[in-house]
Amino acid sequence: MEQLRYPNESAEYRAARTALLNDEIALRAQIEAVAAKRRALPPGGEVPEDYVFERIGSNQSPETVKMSELFGPHDTLILYSFMYGPERDLPCPGCTHLIDGLDGAARHVGRRAAMHIVAKSPIARLAAWAHARGWNHLSLVSTAGNNYDADYFGDTSKLSREMRTQHDVPDGQNWDETIFNVFKKQGGVIRHFWGSEMSYAQSPPGQHHRAGDLVDPLWGLLDMTPAGRGDFFPKVNYV
Repeated sequence: MEQLRYPNESAEYRAARTALLNDEIALRAQIEAVAAKRRALPPGGEVPEDYVFERIGSNQSPETVKMSELFGPHDTLILYSFMYGPERDLPCPGCTHLIDGLDGAARHVGRRAAMHIVAKSPIARLAAWAHARGWNHLSLVSTAGNNYDADYFGDTSKLSREMRTQHDVPDGQNWDETIFNVFKKQGGVIRHFWGSEMSYAQSPPGQHHRAGDLVDPLWGLLDMTPAGRGDFFPKVNYV
């Protein structure tokens, strides 16, 4: 296969770059294979209830909305659990930078599937944060005290004892967590399709769980650079 040649590159550089390109092509094939396996999953479990959330309505006032209504005209629903519960002065910086990127993608995702960001804070607080952050295309909804985050691991309250130990969750304590969950509606029945369970899987020492990296532009861009990610982690605000 003919390849690019950049100005003044050495033969050593081109040989190393060609070997890396082959690895990148293999990685692309692996990503496609994993995505195909994901699409081929058997039906997931039926959701235990039609959870009631809260959102800002068309008249700019809070209103309740059922999970079944969050699908809109689609049969697929993506929910991202945002770590911004009422006990937090500021939201999780990792979640926040990810949502910064998702806001731009939301206008396109909405052509194929419904997507909403869910968090435990009251809807007025979430709406105020979205406005301050400049999130103009995303839909934020409040769990409004329902069981969604507990049932679908947007918090740690229903982790097994073994997973609590693995995830360093002390007895008597719980907190919200980041996770994507995807749901499918068919014939009026809503089933869980997939969740980003790597959020709870053990990671190599010093490595973030990377459960959302495939949709996170920040880490993909830094991985292209000579220094890579290093020890950088985003902040909510930079002074």
